[in-house]
Order: sequence, then structure tokens, then C-alpha cells
Amino acid sequence: MTVRAKWNGRTIAESDDTVVVEQNHYFPLEDVSAEVLQDSDTTSECPWKGTARYHDLKVDGETLHDGAWYYPDPKDAASQIKNRIAFWKGVEVEKE
Repeated sequence: MTVRAKWNGRTIAESDDTVVVEQNHYFPLEDVSAEVLQDSDTTSECPWKGTARYHDLKVDGETLHDGAWYYPDPKDAASQIKNRIAFWKGVEVEKE
């Protein structure tokens, strides 16, 4: 099954190797368009996954603040999402 993430009319990630955690598809880094990611200073804490870092998404001059997140050093219980990115805030994730 191929999973795609789209925002602002553009496919920003596509993979047949996503990991689903809490109903979110985590895409491998290599399957995400790096040029749309901009580092954000935002962080958040999850008691079982660890510290999340965020990216703004920039597509065709539009910016979606904190539209993607990842866990650079997830706790053991969430080790399957290391080196993976998930999306939200209006990013459409479609399965084919």
C-alpha cells in the first residue's frame, strides 16, 4: 500500500513503508521531499515517545507552521519511528 502526504496541491511524501502510531503515518526520511521542510524551534513532550521536534512546511510560497514532526531520539517504546516524519494541520494523508 502506498501512502502519500499532500499539502498546498503538492505531494510532499510518498512511501510504501510507513509506520502507524496513534493513527499517524510516520514516513521514512528518505521518502519526504526535504526541500519543503524548514526547521522550527517548537518541541513537545510525549511520556512514552520522548521529545518531538517540528518542521514548518514551505510549498509554492506558502508556509504551514509546525506541519510536520519527528522524534530524533525516541524512547525505546517508540523506537520504530526513529528517522521518520509525520504530518498534521491540514496535510492530507491518503492510502492507495
